[in-house]
Amino acid sequence: MLVLSQYVEERYATELLSRETSGIGYLLKDRVADVTEFLDMVRRVASGGTALDPEVVAQMLVRHRSDPLERLTAREREVLALMAEGRSNAGIASTLVITESAVAKHVNNIFAKLDLTSADTDHRRVLAVLRFLRI
Repeated sequence: MLVLSQYVEERYATELLSRETSGIGYLLKDRVADVTEFLDMVRRVASGGTALDPEVVAQMLVRHRSDPLERLTAREREVLALMAEGRSNAGIASTLVITESAVAKHVNNIFAKLDLTSADTDHRRVLAVLRFLRI
C-alpha cells in the first residue's frame, strides 16, 4: 500500500505504520515529480519494503520532543500567533495571503500536535493560544 498525500498527516502515517511495516509507503505528492525516485519507491513497496517521505519522518520525530510547541511548523506558529491576536480564520487567511481552507488545515494540525482533542467542555482554540502564551 502506497499512500500519496498533499500534506503531512502524521496521524495517518502513525496509523499506517502501527499496523504493518512491510509493503507500505507514505509519500508527499511532490515526490511524484522526480519520476526515477518515485518509481524506486513504488518498487521498494511492491517488493515488501517501506518508503517514507523525509518530511513525514521529520514530523514524526518532532512529535516526540518534550515541548509540544516545538512540534509546530513555522507556518503553524504564524497561524497560532495570529490566533493569539484574536484573528478569525478569515483574518488569518487575509494576513498570510492563503485560503481559509489552508488556515483550517493548519489549525487542525495545531490541535493535533498540541494534543488538543475535541471535547464539548473545552474550546481548543483558546487552549492552543494559552499554550502558545505559556499561561
